Amino acid sequence: MNIVMFGPPAAGKGTQAKKLVTERSLIQLSTGDMLRAAKKSGSELGLQVAGIMDRGELVSDEIVIALIEEQLDMNPNAKGFIFDGFPRTVAQAEALDGLMEKHNIKVDSVIRLCVDDEALVKRITKRFEEEGRKDDNPESFKVRLNAYNTQTAPLLPYYSAQGKLTEVNGMADIGAVSASIAQVLDKNGNGADVSASAPKKGFFARLFGG
Repeated sequence: MNIVMFGPPAAGKGTQAKKLVTERSLIQLSTGDMLRAAKKSGSELGLQVAGIMDRGELVSDEIVIALIEEQLDMNPNAKGFIFDGFPRTVAQAEALDGLMEKHNIKVDSVIRLCVDDEALVKRITKRFEEEGRKDDNPESFKVRLNAYNTQTAPLLPYYSAQGKLTEVNGMADIGAVSASIAQVLDKNGNGADVSASAPKKGFFARLFGG
């Protein structure tokens, strides 16, 4: 079971991915983690990544795909992978599909954690006021949320057309979200198309068609 998981910052995507790693023995492939690991590895590809990151440039899609392929090759007996932070564009999704086909596997399920954007902003604002974490700055968070919705919107029809997209209510408690995801994976694993209930779209989602 290979999963692409979408979810904006603070939606709990990381928590759900970790539960799937523990409960289903899947391997989480986080773009950020892979880039940091490659930079430290000293490999030829890692040195290339390090140079790009040190210059403050964006790592190309080709390099990210190469890193993913490296992980596929290193884990031939894996029960499945969770793609976290990739793809972010239709071109990346097409490249991922091509890579998976090359390895005789495929993306089985695409899960989108649907959240109320306004509620997320309120949550982050409260946390920022109480804890003062720099990454919780409400204005910066709105920019990140905007970017996520803008980038993700074109991917939704792409995966929907493949019959792989399911939207899950990400505003429920952790256990309920996990149960919804489990239901989706169990049924999608048998080729069924299931959609769990999702909350009303937030103001960014409405604005950008997410």
